[in-house]
Amino acid sequence: MDPRATLLALLVGLVQGVLEWLPVSSEGGVALVVALLTGESAFDATQFALFLHAGTAVAALAFYPEEAAGVLESVPAWRPRDAFGADRADLTFYGVATLVSGVVGLSIYAALSEAATELAGGAFVAAVGVLLVGTGLIQRAADRWGLGERETPGAADAVLVGVCQGLALLPGVSRSGTTVSALLLRGHEGERALQLSFLLSIPASLGAGLLVVLDEGVPTIPVPQAVLALAVSAVVGYLTVGALVALVRRVAFWGVCVGFGALAVAGGGLLVLAEHGWLAGVQDWLLAAV
Repeated sequence: MDPRATLLALLVGLVQGVLEWLPVSSEGGVALVVALLTGESAFDATQFALFLHAGTAVAALAFYPEEAAGVLESVPAWRPRDAFGADRADLTFYGVATLVSGVVGLSIYAALSEAATELAGGAFVAAVGVLLVGTGLIQRAADRWGLGERETPGAADAVLVGVCQGLALLPGVSRSGTTVSALLLRGHEGERALQLSFLLSIPASLGAGLLVVLDEGVPTIPVPQAVLALAVSAVVGYLTVGALVALVRRVAFWGVCVGFGALAVAGGGLLVLAEHGWLAGVQDWLLAAV
């Protein structure tokens, strides 16, 4: 195996596994690493980032097996007249949100070669960070004043979150950041918002990986290293989502939102530097080093 390709696979698998669940775009992070280390175009780097989503989809499924099984078991009893009833609301939410995100995402993917001519979206990532900080403050107020919380997702939740997830095909847009923020602002409790967002990522992430393979083949590196990158992203993603859920159970979620919002602002700033070519010297140094 090519040592350089193996090192790249390990690194991008690690980046994908960590960033997928944080309010910093995993696609933007992986694309940035690939572009810096290989000199690939932003479009090719973004294709590889989309491919790696399949690994973190496996991580989400492994972390929430009972919840995923429960959703599948509710399929035979699903009826349109009671689509958002207490026993079937989750199934309907995942179905509608996935359909909406598919329509939005495919539209974006069709224009991705133009949209991703450069690493874009730093300002958007920073905006998500500001939104998360604001959301955290709203959560703090809700906790203090005892405001009610939603028990089950509704139609508006499904459409709104589906649009947010579809937009995440763009390399600067954080899937977890936008979907979790939307669910929190709709009144869902913190850990519940994470569960809804992370389980929703499974069909979308698997679909994004499959779409790239069918459209372009396995991008950027040879197949063995690509499989290694998927495996690393799955293992690291599983460990990261477990750590994040444990953190949410131990720390007030409004504080988590504020902290992650600050992280997103910092990550957005890094992408802004990449957009304007201010990391070109770093790229030259890295290419010479590897």
